[in-house]
Amino acid sequence: MSHFSNIKTQIRNLTSLKAALDDMGIDWKEGPHTVRGYKGQTRTAEIVVEQNNNYDIGFSWNGSEYELIADLQYWQQPLSVDGFLKKVTQGYALHTILDESSKQGFQVAQQQKNEDGSIRLVVQRWSA
Repeated sequence: MSHFSNIKTQIRNLTSLKAALDDMGIDWKEGPHTVRGYKGQTRTAEIVVEQNNNYDIGFSWNGSEYELIADLQYWQQPLSVDGFLKKVTQGYALHTILDESSKQGFQVAQQQKNEDGSIRLVVQRWSA
């Protein structure tokens, strides 16, 4: 029986996911790469975060989104699983918005991180 847990996300853009992990200062490897689990079990993922305890965290494409895969019993991150996913998702959303707004001719006029952890973003576009 597998010890791996698959946690659904709304993450669909690999570039924004990588940027979010970079913003968090997380060292990751691009796959396909092996995610190590309990008793030598492995899975394959497109993004792998190696942990010091030899049990990894991965993001694997399931056909519609990137799922977080990990043996949660051996989670070894400064944030809880929920906290980690919230921070990754926030960074992912920010980078997706920045990328999409740039494609539509918008520029960032203001970006501010609030005390509560939220991000205020103002974009603008000049028309001729």
